[in-house]
Amino acid sequence: MSTQPAASKSGAGSHDEYPPLETLIIEALEDDKAEDITVIDLGGKSSIADTMIIASGRSARHVSSLADHLIRKLKAGGFGRAQVEGLASADWVLIDAGDAVVHLFRPEVRDFYQLERIWAGDSRHTAEQH
Repeated sequence: MSTQPAASKSGAGSHDEYPPLETLIIEALEDDKAEDITVIDLGGKSSIADTMIIASGRSARHVSSLADHLIRKLKAGGFGRAQVEGLASADWVLIDAGDAVVHLFRPEVRDFYQLERIWAGDSRHTAEQH
């Protein structure tokens, strides 16, 4: 799996361009087989975070597992205790890790809300390709 620019859908992207927090999140999601990982730069768009990361799990169980593993890796990586919403139903889990906000969805829920269309605009963002 590789992270590639979403606009052109070609050429391998590098995690070196991201700060350590975002790199940890992306690598954790890739390791756990998250699908369609998208990174959106929120600079100038919102004061809630610097980056939004969106990914899908194949099922509610997969989304729950992605969230659980990510929360553990954030804590182990020295990024403190992330705030988590939606873990009980695991349709849409929001993880607030401070400078990065992570949205984990079941595919049909992600398609319904289309956060990428709302937030991406002209910002730098990448998507994982299969």
